Amino acid sequence: MIRSMTGFARVEGQYEFGRLSWEMRSVNHRYLDFGLRLPEELRPLEADIRKCLGQYLSRGKIEATLRFFEAPSASGSKLELNLALARELLDIHGEMAQLASTEQQADVSQLLKWPGLIEEKRQDPAPMRVAAMELLVTTAQDLQASRGREGEQMASAIRERLVGVTALTANIRSWLPEIRATLKQRMLGRIADLQQPLDPGRIEQEVAILAQKMDVDEELDRLDAHVEEVYRVLGLAEPVGRRLDFLMQEFNRESNTLSSKSVDQRTTQAAVDLKVLIEQMREQVQNVE
Repeated sequence: MIRSMTGFARVEGQYEFGRLSWEMRSVNHRYLDFGLRLPEELRPLEADIRKCLGQYLSRGKIEATLRFFEAPSASGSKLELNLALARELLDIHGEMAQLASTEQQADVSQLLKWPGLIEEKRQDPAPMRVAAMELLVTTAQDLQASRGREGEQMASAIRERLVGVTALTANIRSWLPEIRATLKQRMLGRIADLQQPLDPGRIEQEVAILAQKMDVDEELDRLDAHVEEVYRVLGLAEPVGRRLDFLMQEFNRESNTLSSKSVDQRTTQAAVDLKVLIEQMREQVQNVE
């Protein structure tokens, strides 16, 4: 089954600490390219996220966004008094007041400015990180399923064009005996109009040369072989975009040769129709993973 490089997936999860939401979009790209947008608390996961996505995706430009919505009942951070430091500062103040023989009370507003007296206790990010990675797997699977559904439609479109290619090659084969006979009669007619007769052996030689120039049996055989190979590749479970792209180049090469060797209006038109079908397949293949 082939997969498209275009897809979309969005998955959310509700937890005690809040809500996490993954959103992924993918479009065609020559290689695998990630664009990640993460909350500050989850930026340390970037390497793990890339590694995880690489297990599900092989090509495409992936835009992945993770959003975090804090639960109303949860507090992202708390301010706490460093009791040990506060007691130490008060003891030092008391000692200094005693040495100075004064009853001056400690200025709390000034003590609060002391570095480290007020500490910020942030929420433990470990549960959030675990949940984000678990949700990432589900989102990546959904994205692959989305790409797979579009890939099935693309495969159907390619198979329809393959049927057309097979029909065209069969038609050209059926026309060849008549085309060859017509060309031979046309040449003999022109020779008969000449005032000076030619050697019969020379005539047969010229007919053979002309027949060789317009011989497209090899091109038709290769087209049939390419059609069979595309059918086989479409059934593979692995990414096949690059292989299909190469086959489209081979199709183009054979169709160009057919066009250059054409000596009949029917085969010329068939070569044009063949190029149209190949281009339609190539447009689909450009988006295959």
